[in-house]
Parts: sequence; structure tokens; C-alpha cells
Amino acid sequence: MILYEYPFNERIRSYLRLEYLFDRLFYFAREGDSRHHQIAISTLFDILDATERADIKTSVLQDLERQRMALVALRDHPGVAQDALETMLGDMERTVSTLASQGRAGQPLRENEWLISLRGRLAVPGGATQVDMPSYHAWQHKSESDRCADLQTWSAPLRPMYEAVAMALRLLREAGRRSDIVAEQGGYQQMLAGKLFQLLRVWVDPAQGAFPEISANKYMIWIRFSSQDGESKPQQVAKDIHFQMSLCSA
Repeated sequence: MILYEYPFNERIRSYLRLEYLFDRLFYFAREGDSRHHQIAISTLFDILDATERADIKTSVLQDLERQRMALVALRDHPGVAQDALETMLGDMERTVSTLASQGRAGQPLRENEWLISLRGRLAVPGGATQVDMPSYHAWQHKSESDRCADLQTWSAPLRPMYEAVAMALRLLREAGRRSDIVAEQGGYQQMLAGKLFQLLRVWVDPAQGAFPEISANKYMIWIRFSSQDGESKPQQVAKDIHFQMSLCSA
């Protein structure tokens, strides 16, 4: 099943973008070719751009605190595994404390003069060649282990943000309930009856040969299934599509 997610607000959209960027960073920062490591460095800069807004840190701390209070209310509640609950609360407290004690996300990277100069060169198409930046060319010829060690050092200041966003999204996703739906003639609508949600998740079997185009607000969600062949623009399908859906609110 292919999972598609749609955020109901800009805060969750920012979290999903950061999750995507961190996934790409950690993948390309592993042992590998120097060209993979260039993608990792470019992704580091993308994360810095995505965290420029100070309210990202504030938002995720507020979300985790709200979720923590909801979990605290479950203490001594019958049917709740108390050991698992206390473990989760401990993890949340450590994650929140680490992020809260940190200054601006990735600030050490912003103070690294060499990285800042490289950031400017990578913004130019082909700007990281040996002609424009011989110091970067020399770095690419370091040993694989040395490059990986540098990437781990540069990624470390961003780890608290990664862990906080990952936890906030995990708790949000776990709050939804997955159900089977049929989109008749490729279309589906659902009224939300005034209930506020933050994330819509849609699972589609790739064998259906269609993908969802989603729009939603606090009143209604619309899902239209389309297909595309790589050349023409997507076309709405005219057949029933079986899929699964979850509405999440934490």
C-alpha cells in the first residue's frame, strides 16, 4: 500500500516537510560516494532554511506538551498499560527538555564560516566545482569515514528538532483509526461535522493504478483519484477505487 498524507494546517505541513528532509539527510549521510554526501550537505542547508522561522520550535514544544498532558490524564486509568505509559512520558520529557534547552535550531551550522560559504556556492547551479570552491573539492577527496564523521558532527545540532518532530507526528498518527472506503467513480467526499482534524492519511494499493488528489478544510474533505502516464497531465479515473483512510487529531 502507498501512503499519502495531507495536513490540515501549515504547522503539520512544516512537520511533514522536516520529516522528509531528515529522512533524506540520514540516508545520504551514510557511508557512500562523495556525490551522495553532497546531497546530504545540500539537505542540511534545506533543513536550516526550513527551521529559519522561530515558531517551528515553539509549535512542536507546545504540541508535545499538549500531548503529554493528555497522556498524564491516563495515569491509573483501567485498561492502560502503565509501564508503557510511563516509558512514553519519560521519553517525551527528555525530548522536550533537550529541545527547549537548545538555542536556535542548527545555530552552530550558521556560525560555521566554511559551511556558510559552501551554502552560497551550492545555491548556484554547478557552483561547487573545483574551479569555484577548491576547498570543497578537497573535502570530497577525504576518506569515506572522515566525510561521514563530519556529516555526523554537522547533523548533531539538528537532532533534537528531528526527535521532537518525529515524536509529535508519531503521536498524531497513532491517534487516527484506519477504515476501508470506496471512492465511487474515482471520487469521495466526507463532511467533518465541525470536528477539527490535523492530518488525513490515505492508503492506496498500487495495483489500482491511481493516486489521490486531496483537498480539505474544517468542513469537508474531497479526494479525487487520478492516473498519469508521465507525459500528459493527470486524468481523473472513472472507476470505483478501494482505499483506506485515517483522520488524525491529537
